[in-house]
Amino acid sequence: MQSNEMDEFLNAMADVKPIGQQDKRCAVSGSGKPSEAQIARRKAAEACFGGEQDGVSDAAMTLVDPDDPIGFARDGVQHGVYKNLRLGKYQIDARLDLHGHSVVEAKQTLLQFIKDCQRCEVRTALVLHGKGRQSSPVKGMLKSCVAHWLPQISEVLAFHSALKVHGGTGAVYLLLKKGERQKADNRERHQKR
Repeated sequence: MQSNEMDEFLNAMADVKPIGQQDKRCAVSGSGKPSEAQIARRKAAEACFGGEQDGVSDAAMTLVDPDDPIGFARDGVQHGVYKNLRLGKYQIDARLDLHGHSVVEAKQTLLQFIKDCQRCEVRTALVLHGKGRQSSPVKGMLKSCVAHWLPQISEVLAFHSALKVHGGTGAVYLLLKKGERQKADNRERHQKR
């Protein structure tokens, strides 16, 4: 710095006092009471806890906006397979409509639906969860729960929000693991080559 600039700087800083090092507490503004929005989010999260006896945890759930697409693919799911699922190119073999279900009912219904799909060797299914624009106290609660539960279910290989014709962001396509008979048929087909 030139002496002219240094003089200006020192003049500007003349009345500045150093911050004391002895007090390291941080002042937080606010009343300490949670806001109505925070209370609503807590209640919604508590409503989502249905226990973990089914192996599907509700902890650390992230809320999803009603219009946001959701998706997931396990490691090993080929990019082309996931792309075809996302584009709705697979035949839908089963449907589940969760409209009107409570969070606890929806969880049990979804788990039973996936078990039934596995038993019947369904590979691709459609789950209608709704967008949740009118839900209260939190918008998109059921959609958020479905997006949180599905990756935890080992039978689910991938899922993605559906095309508009099938429900758009209020529904998801599911890609499920092959059943034992399907695996045996596949092995037999590949051994003939």
